[in-house]
Amino acid sequence: MAVAMSRVRAALMLHRAVPQPQQCLLASLQLARTLVCKAVETPPAAETPPEAEKNTENKLLLDNLKVLGVDVPMARKRQPGVLRRTETNEHGLVTFLKAKGADRETVASIISRFPRAITRSRQHLEERWQLWRSVFQSDQEVVSILHRSPESFFRSSDNDNLEKNIVFLSSLGLDSRDLHRLLTTAPRTFSNSVELNRQMVELLQDICHTLGGTQPSKFAKAVISKNLYILIRSTKRVEANVKFFREALGLRDSLLLAFLQGSGADILDMSHDILRRNFRMLQEKLTSVGGSKKDSITIIVNYASVLYLSPERLSEKVDCLLREGISVGQIVQKPKVLDFSLENLKWRMDELRKLHYDFGINGITVLDTSKKRFEAKLIKLSALE
Repeated sequence: MAVAMSRVRAALMLHRAVPQPQQCLLASLQLARTLVCKAVETPPAAETPPEAEKNTENKLLLDNLKVLGVDVPMARKRQPGVLRRTETNEHGLVTFLKAKGADRETVASIISRFPRAITRSRQHLEERWQLWRSVFQSDQEVVSILHRSPESFFRSSDNDNLEKNIVFLSSLGLDSRDLHRLLTTAPRTFSNSVELNRQMVELLQDICHTLGGTQPSKFAKAVISKNLYILIRSTKRVEANVKFFREALGLRDSLLLAFLQGSGADILDMSHDILRRNFRMLQEKLTSVGGSKKDSITIIVNYASVLYLSPERLSEKVDCLLREGISVGQIVQKPKVLDFSLENLKWRMDELRKLHYDFGINGITVLDTSKKRFEAKLIKLSALE
């Protein structure tokens, strides 16, 4: 374009300097316009659009990953942008993890499932490893967790934030066992800013104060220990759920406080809409089979996790138990039987039926036991036949 414009200016200068017939001037101007149009329509052949460069995978990196045994199609699906990077540390990562006890297959699996791991520097890896080792007992334990969930270790690149969170959560009285469970189960907790985690802790402490509690820090610790996901939920959700429980359960403040730091802690992070729906459906199901709204509250207080059951699954389990002659009152007193899968319940009741077991006389405690204890009970009952 610039070259064409220069030619136009040169042509005009020439015509101003040397008088020419009008026809020649018109021809020269037409030629100049043609040159400009061609310059606009045809981009320089040597230039490559920046977008094309950004979308090109690093061939050398791909070759390196294949040699390391990485599942490249999986890596491409998980984090495609990593494969376009020009600077990575795949060999450094391999050397580092092998020195910590990881074998070739483990390293390849980690990179395949979380490719961003190869972008971490040696210094970053060393710092993060030491922070994790302040919580875990051995290198092999950390390697085992990375193999199961590489995201938990590599997701965040902010080591300072991780250290601050470990210090903050430890200050609440959470011990290494609690931190261990948080890192393996809800690693996003440590990606949060300390301020965000502090907001949830302060909300829990305020809830304790509001309900007449005198040990807010102990209450917050109890809730977090029982619900490892609560720190990665919104304070609005938790606040709305507490308000709902206060209205729906009708418990005295002291009883509600005990509930929230007991079985209720498990469901404090549920979606508020689903919580309300499942509560309503539980009440409707029990009243439809002869129970009462009070019965539903008793079930929730004793076994809050029942609210995780979808209305359909809850209905199927209750009907299954009732068909075997089990009463609503028995379910209310032993609501944890609803925790077992429908298939498991059917199998257990089939086995007990063969032995002429009477739930009306003997109760349903036998259903609410581990598989090992249940099988031992079957042997004992068989001996009595």
